[in-house]
Amino acid sequence: MKDFYQQLKTQRWDDHRYYHHSRINQSLHLLSAISFVTAYALLFVNPAWAALLAWTVSMSSRQAGHFFFEPRGYDTVNQATDEHKEEIKIGYNIRRKIVLLAIWALVPMVLWLEPSLLGLIEPAHGLMEFLDDVGLAWLALGVAGLVFRVLQLWIQQDLWTGIVWATKIITDPFHDIMLYHKAPLALMRGEMIDPMEHVNHK
Repeated sequence: MKDFYQQLKTQRWDDHRYYHHSRINQSLHLLSAISFVTAYALLFVNPAWAALLAWTVSMSSRQAGHFFFEPRGYDTVNQATDEHKEEIKIGYNIRRKIVLLAIWALVPMVLWLEPSLLGLIEPAHGLMEFLDDVGLAWLALGVAGLVFRVLQLWIQQDLWTGIVWATKIITDPFHDIMLYHKAPLALMRGEMIDPMEHVNHK
């Protein structure tokens, strides 16, 4: 277990120091984390609507922070190029995220054009049932995306790395709240980029 927690700590640290320099990105991660925690609670009541919340608010705000606000040039704090960071990233790098988000966007269109999924499900009647179907499909996509990357990491590295990464992803919302709860205040002070002094001192 000691090795597990050490690897989890390392993966979290690398994710923070490499990919969360922008205070806007950090603030969006805080919004995403709060929404995810809410979705986790809703999962026990209404899984479809939990997935709708997780994908439309949590994931979109989180990925917008990465795509639009996080600096993509040379990382002077870590002395690393963006290309290097993307290549060594344990989880979903930009290329993998684009594929996943493309599938996410296609799901409602597929259900709209083929409500029964070629006879696999009962066709939705009305908007609410359609949204339920979309939510359940997005929930399945989220689980599939998690499992798929674990299997990839198992093949590329080892199963242990994949399990640690999956644990990190599932617990990230709670960790992000602790990590980025002060980001909006820093942003309001006009600090657009985290100076990352704690990284320089490591």
